[in-house]
Amino acid sequence: MLAASVVLILVAVAGGTTWWMYTRDPVADPSQSLTRPSGTSCPPAALRVAAAPEIAPVVRDAATTIGPPRGGCPAVEVVAEEPFATVSGQRKPDVWIPSSSVWLGMSFGTAYETKGAPLARTPIVLAAPTVLKGVYAKGDKTSWAGLTTAAAEQRLPAVSMPDAERSTVGMLSVLAVNKAMEHTTADKGIAELKALTLRSRLTETGADAASMLAKVAGEWNASKVVDNFGVFPTTEQQLKAYQNAGHTVALAGAYPTDAVVEVDYPFAVARGTEHGDLAERLRSAIGRTQLTDAGFRTSAEKNAVAIPTDPRALLAKTRAWAGYRSLASQVLLLIDTSGSMNDKIKDASGRETTRAALLRASGQAASELFGDDTSIGMWYFGAAAPTSPAHREIVPFGPVTADISGKPRRDVLASAMEGYRAETTAGTPLYQSVLDATAEMQAKVKPGTATFIVVLTDGADGESRFAMTEGQFQDRLKAEIDPAAPVSIIAVGYGPDANMKALSNMASTTGGTAIPATNSADLASGIAKAFLAAHSGK
Repeated sequence: MLAASVVLILVAVAGGTTWWMYTRDPVADPSQSLTRPSGTSCPPAALRVAAAPEIAPVVRDAATTIGPPRGGCPAVEVVAEEPFATVSGQRKPDVWIPSSSVWLGMSFGTAYETKGAPLARTPIVLAAPTVLKGVYAKGDKTSWAGLTTAAAEQRLPAVSMPDAERSTVGMLSVLAVNKAMEHTTADKGIAELKALTLRSRLTETGADAASMLAKVAGEWNASKVVDNFGVFPTTEQQLKAYQNAGHTVALAGAYPTDAVVEVDYPFAVARGTEHGDLAERLRSAIGRTQLTDAGFRTSAEKNAVAIPTDPRALLAKTRAWAGYRSLASQVLLLIDTSGSMNDKIKDASGRETTRAALLRASGQAASELFGDDTSIGMWYFGAAAPTSPAHREIVPFGPVTADISGKPRRDVLASAMEGYRAETTAGTPLYQSVLDATAEMQAKVKPGTATFIVVLTDGADGESRFAMTEGQFQDRLKAEIDPAAPVSIIAVGYGPDANMKALSNMASTTGGTAIPATNSADLASGIAKAFLAAHSGK
């Protein structure tokens, strides 16, 4: 019993020490400044340095080698401080070593001047308990696109990400995800929507990498880490420090090869500082060996993603990410099968095709944008005979993940899109079909959802018993609209002579958008923009 008690006490002490090491306040801990001699009244240090917490120990050790002036008082004060805290603080340091050069452009304008290349670098890796590594990585390599797919397919119990607006790792991870998705499509709207697929699957979004590692360090049960954090980005240096500490829950790391992003540490000196010579001496004292011993790299990755020179571009991405609303989507596809869809047109490249062929290709390209939180159905509209109905249901409305007669709805939708053909003699009951679809979808509106009707047509109404003027249609549509059950129309007009004026009026009445389609990506682009607006609350 005595031996067991001693073991428990040692475990408790070790756990408490670990927790303290990872959770101590990096912003205002006076113990992290150079120690001044006891019993001596020292004036303020000549040079105040704010350094990112992970590199601050190296900077502090270098500062001690400069040597204090007469009286034993230190000439340099080094404070470990997250870049966001430095930006938010009232006191500006003489030397700033943030965890990314991007902070220099986002904060003090031209108040700081960088001296030489960054002191150190470290790439962002995706870390997870070793039991998960095979799900999202092969060896020590992985990809942001693969992580997104694994999260969307629910093959991972959890994916976490640091705060995109306050954390360097979070901010640069958002940049990496968007860059990776841009490799998969030429349309930036589609790429951003794909990136937000990962955002919608996150378990944790508000911490920073160091805090996540601190919480993992305090866990003894790997299953809890798998469920609560899963896979999360951190830096190679931070992961090595965790691994070298020998914590109970082992973490493995993998490098995303589709968008390599580095955290760098610039040495920035405030313009007009009185002790520029002291700052130069400090920089010279920070050696490459000390940096590499601390787990940093001192040379840049050749294929690393370039940090935007204009910080506003990155800020727009991080704000969209941070402001993302988790919102399920309800979509009814309303597809024109009238004879005019067989008319020949030329696409954006000048190649001859038909409206129907372009629509078929665009529908297949857009189908991948419908996430697992989408409910969807499909109608065809076109009146082949005087007694024909205005429209008919092709794919019953329901969750895209659910089955229809034993087949996944997503597969049934893809087959219907692939098999779409326009009827040679069919008229175009466009307006009546839109009115019926609006009534149908308004009945399905519920909290926490964005509801859309996506109309694919050439924009002409006529040649059926349902024909009406645009004025009559607009009057009926406005009477149909229920502000308590908003349904937006995304109207896509195919061909150079599509009636975009009528489609624009239809869409604007419902708060939607109209898109002229001349290539197969236009539909997906329009859907992406509408979805992005809905998820940002616009």
